[in-house]
Amino acid sequence: MVEPAGNQDIVMVEDPPEDPEDELPSHAVVIIFAVFFEAGLAPFSLILGWLLGHPPLKGFAWRLADAAWGTAAAVPLVILFLAMLRWPVGPLRAVREFCEEEVVPLFRDSYWSELALISLSAGVGEEMLFRGVFQASLTDWVGMAWGLALASILFGVLHPISFSYIVIAAFLGLYLGAIWYFNGNLLTVMVTHALYDFVALGYLIKRLDRPPADA
Repeated sequence: MVEPAGNQDIVMVEDPPEDPEDELPSHAVVIIFAVFFEAGLAPFSLILGWLLGHPPLKGFAWRLADAAWGTAAAVPLVILFLAMLRWPVGPLRAVREFCEEEVVPLFRDSYWSELALISLSAGVGEEMLFRGVFQASLTDWVGMAWGLALASILFGVLHPISFSYIVIAAFLGLYLGAIWYFNGNLLTVMVTHALYDFVALGYLIKRLDRPPADA
């Protein structure tokens, strides 16, 4: 800083405040991290399943009918998600704010193909781990009801965004776990999970993030 001569006042020039969006990681970093993290759960679940005696793909089969059931099972979840955004009652308001303030800025510039890749990675990786390994192992140890309940709670706790989000994630885990228990094919819940994530992300980024019509 250069101090002026004489009795002139020293003027301190402050740096302009940083734009919060400047602190966000680059779009490529976000996509790569999301895909690698979610997809990385698949090999992790294979190793953990081998250690626990429950290979996650033991109950997996390529059946078109089960994929169709998975698609149909995603519809109620999508309806509940849209209703939550439309009528954010009580603690659901915080979940909507998180979606608008955190999720949308991170994925705003994503292509549909990138959202599909993230959703597919999450559907495959998380279902292999939580249903194929955790729920299967817990069911053997403590029975079907407790196994389903504990795996669902674990699914919620490992999504620690907020207490409300934990409860919602636990409900989602309970729903997916019940489908897997009665259907028996991991493909079904993979399709449900991936399709729900894709529609939810797509709506948030491509629909909810649109500027107002009079803007």
